[in-house]
Amino acid sequence: MSGVQQDQTQWGFEPARLEAFLRQRLPNLQGVMHLQAIGGGQSNPTFFVSFENRRLVLRKKPVGPVLPSAHAVDREFRVMQALGASALPVPPMVLLHQQPDVLGTDFYVMERVEGRVFNRNDLPGLMPAERRAIYLSMAQTLAVLHGLDHEALGLAGFGKPGNYFERQLARWTRQWGLSKTRENPAIDKLIAWLAVNLPQDEETRLTHGDFKLNNLMFHPTKPRVVAVLDWELSTLGHPLADVAFNTVAWRTLPSEYGGIRGLDLQALGIPDEAEYLSHYYRLSGRRQQAQPFHWAFAFMRWAVIFEGIAARAAAGNAVSSNAAEVGRLGPALARRGLEALELNGAEFSERMAL
Repeated sequence: MSGVQQDQTQWGFEPARLEAFLRQRLPNLQGVMHLQAIGGGQSNPTFFVSFENRRLVLRKKPVGPVLPSAHAVDREFRVMQALGASALPVPPMVLLHQQPDVLGTDFYVMERVEGRVFNRNDLPGLMPAERRAIYLSMAQTLAVLHGLDHEALGLAGFGKPGNYFERQLARWTRQWGLSKTRENPAIDKLIAWLAVNLPQDEETRLTHGDFKLNNLMFHPTKPRVVAVLDWELSTLGHPLADVAFNTVAWRTLPSEYGGIRGLDLQALGIPDEAEYLSHYYRLSGRRQQAQPFHWAFAFMRWAVIFEGIAARAAAGNAVSSNAAEVGRLGPALARRGLEALELNGAEFSERMAL
C-alpha cells in the first residue's frame, strides 16, 4: 500500500500507477512509497520518490501542449547517463519511460544525490569564505564540463558540430514566435542585432545550456559540487554560450530573478565577475573570452524563456506557482541584453538604426 495520498488532482497523475510500475521495474523496493513534489523549477515537474531502501528522483514532461524540442526529458536522461563515466558529477540514471501509460507524459528516474541546492545567489546564512569557495567550485565545474571529450563519451550525435550560434538563434527566434503572447520590442531588437553579428568560431563542446547556481548540488557540508542537474537544454555547442549565461547574475538586480548586481560582493565573499571569469579561464585553459555578443545572446535566451513561462501561465499549465510573476521578467532581461551591448561599446544604435 502506498504512503502517498491517492489523489490524482494533487499530483497530476495516479501515484498508485507509478508505484506499481516502479515495483515491477525495480523489484527490490521495500516499504511504502513516499512522494514529494520539488518546487522552484519552471520547466519539467520533479518529484522525490522514496522507499524504505531507496531514494529516487523523477522528472517528467509537463502536461498540455509544449513547444517543439522543449521539455526533452529523453535528452536529459541520455546525456547524464553518458556523463556517469566522466569526471563531471551527475546523478546515476535508473530508467527512462517514453510512454504516457504511467504518468501521462514521458519521464525518467534517477538516484537521489544527497547535498545542498542554493536557490539564492547571495547565499544567505553562509560565511563569506564558504560563499567564495562555492562560487569558485561552480567555475571549476564549468571548466571540467568544457574539457570533456563528448565523442569519447558516446555523445558525438548529441548535436550538430559548428554554426552553433546561427542554429541556436534560429531556434530561439522560432521559440519566441511560438510562445509570444505580447509584444517585447527588446527581444526583437536583440534578435536583429545578433543575426548580423554572428561569430564565425566553429568550436564545439558539450554545453549545459542552463548552467547556474541553483542547477548545481553541493556537498552537505563542504563547498564542493557533487552533481550538475537540469540538462534539458544541453547540446553540442559553443562553451562561451555557457560562460555568458552562467554570469548573468552579476549583471542583474536581485529583483530580476535573484541577480547579485548592486550587492556588496566583497563583504559577502562572492568574487566579482572579472575574478570569477579569470578563475574559469585559467582552469579551462581558454584564451578566447566572452564578448558582448555572448551576453546579448544569453539575455535574449533568458528573455524568451521567461516569455515562455508567461505563455504557460496564461494557458494555465505552468509548473511553478509564481510563473505569472516570473513571466514579467521577459522585458527586463531583454533590456539587459541591449545594455550589455551598449556598455561594451557596441555600435548598436548606429548599426541597427533603432
